[in-house]
Amino acid sequence: MHEKYTRIASPELGRDVHLWQFGHFGPPVIVFPTAAGFAHEWQSQGMVEALAPLLRAGRLKLYCPESNVAEALTRKDNSPEWRIGRYQAYERFVLDTLVPYIRADCHSPNLRIATAGASLGALYSANMALKHPDTFWWSLCLSGRYELRPFLDGHDSLDVYLNNPLAYAYNLTGAALERVRQRARITLVCGQGKWEEGCIEETQELGAILAKKGISVHTDIWGNDVSHDWVWWKRQAQYHFHRRLG
Repeated sequence: MHEKYTRIASPELGRDVHLWQFGHFGPPVIVFPTAAGFAHEWQSQGMVEALAPLLRAGRLKLYCPESNVAEALTRKDNSPEWRIGRYQAYERFVLDTLVPYIRADCHSPNLRIATAGASLGALYSANMALKHPDTFWWSLCLSGRYELRPFLDGHDSLDVYLNNPLAYAYNLTGAALERVRQRARITLVCGQGKWEEGCIEETQELGAILAKKGISVHTDIWGNDVSHDWVWWKRQAQYHFHRRLG
C-alpha cells in the first residue's frame, strides 16, 4: 500500500503540521483524529489496515493531518475566547493550506473532498461539510459530539455559534441552506453501548435537524453492545466506506 509522511508549513497555525497519506488513487478523504490529535492515529489504531482493500484497489485515498484539538477544546490552560480562536485557525489551515495541497497531489484543482472522523474528530468532520459544502461533498462522522459549548466551559459567542452544529443547523435558511442541500451528504453513526453517553443523544438530534431541513443525512444507530471504541469504529468505517465508495 502506498503511504507517505510529510510536514506541511501552516501560516495559519504558526507551525508545521504532521500529515500521513495512504492510497495511490481514488476519492480523497481528510481524516480528523480524536481527542488524541495525532496524525498517525488511524494507522496505529488499525483503521488504515481495516480499509486496506479500498486503498489497494484505488477506491480511496486518506489524508490524515494532526489536529489542534487539545489546545482548542480539551485542555483548559487558556481562555475559551483564545481556544475558539485556535479552532478557527485550524479551520483556516484546512481550507487555505491542506485542501490546496490535496488538490495538487491529486492533480485536480477543483476536486471536492470528503471528511471523516470519530469522537471529537467527527465534530471537525461535520463542521467542514456543513459550513463548506462547495469544498466537501461527504462527511462520515462516528460517535461524534456536536454541541461545542461544553468543551469551552459553557462560553458562547458568535465565533462559538458559527462552529457549533447543534446551534447553527437549526437556523440554516435561504442560499446557505440550499447550498448544503445540493452539495453535502452527511453520515452520522453511533452505538448505544459503553461510553456513548452524550454522543448518541447529539447524533440523533443533529440527524433530526438535518433531515427536517431537507439535507441529505443518514443517521445510522448501532446496537446496545456497540461502544465508543476503535473496534467498532473500524467496523463502521468499513461498512460506510464500502457502501459509499466500494
